[in-house]
Parts: sequence; C-alpha cells; structure tokens
Amino acid sequence: MYSYVEENYLKALLALTNEKGEVSTLALSQSLNIKMPTVNSMMKKFSEKGLVHYQSYKPFKLTEKGLKEAGLILRKHRLTEIYLVEKMGFSWEEVHEIAEQLEHVHSDKFFEKMDKLLDYPKFDPHGSPIPDVDGKLEWVHYKKLSECKVGDKVLLAAVMNSSREFLKYLNSKKLTLGLELEVIQIEEFDKSMTLKIISSNRVEVLSNLVTEKLLIKNN
Repeated sequence: MYSYVEENYLKALLALTNEKGEVSTLALSQSLNIKMPTVNSMMKKFSEKGLVHYQSYKPFKLTEKGLKEAGLILRKHRLTEIYLVEKMGFSWEEVHEIAEQLEHVHSDKFFEKMDKLLDYPKFDPHGSPIPDVDGKLEWVHYKKLSECKVGDKVLLAAVMNSSREFLKYLNSKKLTLGLELEVIQIEEFDKSMTLKIISSNRVEVLSNLVTEKLLIKNN
C-alpha cells in the first residue's frame, strides 16, 4: 500500500514514460509541479522499494513491480471515470477530478465490483485503454486525425487531451467517440480540416490544434 503522494508519482511516471521506457527528472518535476531535488529524493525511495531503476543524472525507468503498481492505480482511475459516465450520468468532461480522488481508495473488492457492474470495459470514456487486473496496460496504436488525407473515412476513437475545456469544446461541436468521419478538405495554409459526420451529413471545420488531439482508427 502506498501513500497518496507516492501513487501520484507512480501514475505520473507511467504517463510520462517514453518509447525507451524512460522518464526524465525535469519532465516528472514539471508534470507534478514539484522541485527537482524533491523528485530525486522520492526516486531514491522508490528505488529502495524496487519501483524504479535509479542512477544519478540519468532518466528513471519503472521496474516490472513499478509498472504493475502504476498500472493498478491507472486502472482504478479509468474504471471510475467510465463508471461515473455509464452508471451515474456524468458527462465525460466532469469525471477526471472525481476519479483523481477515488483512485486512492485501497479496496480491491470495491473496484472488482465496479468492473463487474460495467461488464468489464476495455476503455475509459475518453477512449484510453483500462489496465487489466494485473496492472498490465495494452497500448493501442491510433493515428491522429491530423495525419489523414482528403477522402479518408475513419472512426473517432479517443482524445489525447481530456481537459474540461477541450471536452466542452468537442461537446459544442457534437463530436463524440464512435462517430464516422470523412475528410472533405484540408487547407494548405493552416492545415484546418473540413469533415463530414457521416451519420448526419453534418459538416464541421476543425483547426489543426484540434485535429492533432483527436485519435482515429480505420472504419
């Protein structure tokens, strides 16, 4: 069992891990808004607990134990988010802050019941995969909408930004996960994209700033 602060560190480490499995002191410091000497002190403690590989002046790497523990915390967070949406009627922009609190509940049975009530979901309301009961996270390789070409037909599968402001913007455009989209036009100057929502024949124009944050899969 880990403290509230330790769990936040673990979740941040998992979120920031790059393709080499590494996290820099600076990235972790900025993510948690904590001074670098404090981050290093915690990483030394994590090393003693077998959670990270720690060497001075080198990036951190989660151990197998660390990956599992971080995955289990992320599992609780994402299960809570989908439960709040599916069973309690919250909208997707409302759930993050609540899940931040409930992810620290230390009761396996509580989350097992939640998982069963939801019929064992694989994804949270924002399209992110939910780690399994062993904390294993199966990464899904989506493309960005911004990478599409004119004529492509794709499904909106996930969002890279789950901030309240961004999700409220998507709500205002009536853009939800699962929609089938067709790329009608791409402006050469600013890469803004004209899209047709196939189910309604509605047309929306999205900036490159937005299409960079929307993840899609082939229909």
